[in-house]
Amino acid sequence: MATDIRELDRRAVRTSVEVVSLVTADDLGRATPCSEWTLGDLLAHMTVQHLGFASAAAGGGANPAVWRLRPLGDDPASAYADAADGVLAAFAEEGALNREVSLPEISTSQTVPAAQAIGFHLVDYVVHGWDVARSLGVSLELDPDVAEAALRIALAVPDGLDRLGPGSAFRPSRPAPAGASQLSRIVSALGRSPSWPQ
Repeated sequence: MATDIRELDRRAVRTSVEVVSLVTADDLGRATPCSEWTLGDLLAHMTVQHLGFASAAAGGGANPAVWRLRPLGDDPASAYADAADGVLAAFAEEGALNREVSLPEISTSQTVPAAQAIGFHLVDYVVHGWDVARSLGVSLELDPDVAEAALRIALAVPDGLDRLGPGSAFRPSRPAPAGASQLSRIVSALGRSPSWPQ
């Protein structure tokens, strides 16, 4: 039987929590592979996305307020970990996989199946976990089945010039280096350079 997407997402998120726990106040101004964001900007985005997905899982995703950025506060790593706990608890609720959820960044007129939404969340936190790790100059280690699932999702994301539009979550794909790891293939598929900042 295939592993539940929630379990794969849980492990991806827990890996991101581990790398974010290394962030100090002095790191918040660091550059990231998300070219317009500092590490502080990225953490604010990652934190609010957890809060938004948790609200979406409970039926409140259509409310724009749940996706609105908030100040990081004095302890961004703890705030991030708390938000991660919240979204994982929301996804783990009985019946969560059977729901339709609202994700305004995907569509303001249609809902998506919860399992698909959790897949989006999974690939986001694999990539953003990598972003944080690269910003800090540390490595990110994923379980092979988590990386495999994230790669399948990343390769299914529509590519092309639409990714250059305002608000696009990803940039056009790049060729992956020869013999690239699954993680390098994921980030290449979503427009990042695996050798960033080079």
